[in-house]
Amino acid sequence: MKHTISLFVTLAVFWLLNSGHYSLLILALGFASIALILVIAHKMDVVDHESQPIHLTRNIFGYFYWLIKEIVQANIVVVKHIWLGEQSISPALKKIKISQQTDMGKVIYANSITLTPGTVAIDLVEDELTVHALLYKDIESLEIGEMDRRVTMLER
Repeated sequence: MKHTISLFVTLAVFWLLNSGHYSLLILALGFASIALILVIAHKMDVVDHESQPIHLTRNIFGYFYWLIKEIVQANIVVVKHIWLGEQSISPALKKIKISQQTDMGKVIYANSITLTPGTVAIDLVEDELTVHALLYKDIESLEIGEMDRRVTMLER
């Protein structure tokens, strides 16, 4: 039930932000369309903890803030190495262990690595992630596990 309420609130906020009109007719049509979507979603049995991950809501904004900071720092490093030329890079491909327990946690971790410039998550098998990095030190920082720890905290 809480996932249905979360879906309703998410759709209602999305509708209101995109509509910009608050007349009774528009609000009624918005409510009717949201109700129809909820009925369809329940008949398809797709409203669950993965489609509406409300357990992530508590920590997600702190994680987003940290991730954006990491993305900006990685952009600066990548631009620096572009200016320095080809001899300054040390490409690496390595498998690293991950500690996430849920599929969603593993996907968040892999996507966070890919969002960070200079690194790409290539393959995810069980508890191993294959990562390609422009600089070997990026692989070393992933092995230290700061991002892994933050994603693991996020999924709890």
